[in-house]
Amino acid sequence: MKKIAILTGSGISAESGLKTFRDSGGLWEEYRIEEVATYEAWEKNPEMVLDFYNQRRKQALAAKPNIAHLALVQLEKKYIVNIITQNIDDLHERAGSTNVLHLHGEITKARSTSNPNLIYDIDGRDLKLGDKCELGSQLRPHIVWFGEAVPEIENAARMVNDADIFIIIGTSMNVYPASGLINYVKNGADIYSVDPGIQAIEHNLPIIYIKENAGTGVPKLVDKLLSE
Repeated sequence: MKKIAILTGSGISAESGLKTFRDSGGLWEEYRIEEVATYEAWEKNPEMVLDFYNQRRKQALAAKPNIAHLALVQLEKKYIVNIITQNIDDLHERAGSTNVLHLHGEITKARSTSNPNLIYDIDGRDLKLGDKCELGSQLRPHIVWFGEAVPEIENAARMVNDADIFIIIGTSMNVYPASGLINYVKNGADIYSVDPGIQAIEHNLPIIYIKENAGTGVPKLVDKLLSE
């Protein structure tokens, strides 16, 4: 079976009602990044950071997978599919995708502040000051904040390098290191991009652009790939 690696960004979740970061009316117009999405913010005002992600968790769990999420599941009938998502929601999993790697963490999990390998499912409950890991350290959102290392990037690069088809969905390709994954596409692989906006893809590889929202462009691409 051929292998497909798919990189998804906030554009695919936007159609489930979740705000994107950089669009007009997006999430970051309501908050300053420095106040809620950096380790410095966590040290300065952990209660504000926890409240921010508690709100996001409620929003993510209230959202439902959309037609684009569901369409990607169908690819598993014919291909080995690995989804690499920049999103922290679990919409891919709830849609039925079986191999999902979260580059920037998961909103339904918390991790220890003293040992990053201690990760806990918290599902839909709020995370509060005083919630501690088994070592007695405060729990923090299992999120990769701005300025922090992205632990899963090497695994993601291997998935892209191993794929016969690479698909980019709903991302501006402005966020590093995820934007650099295109550099790992092997020679001869097909590359597709599904996004209505302008993407910062600087590469000499032949890319097939589908200038549509995920909800319309992804089902069309999936139908094409399943018919080949």
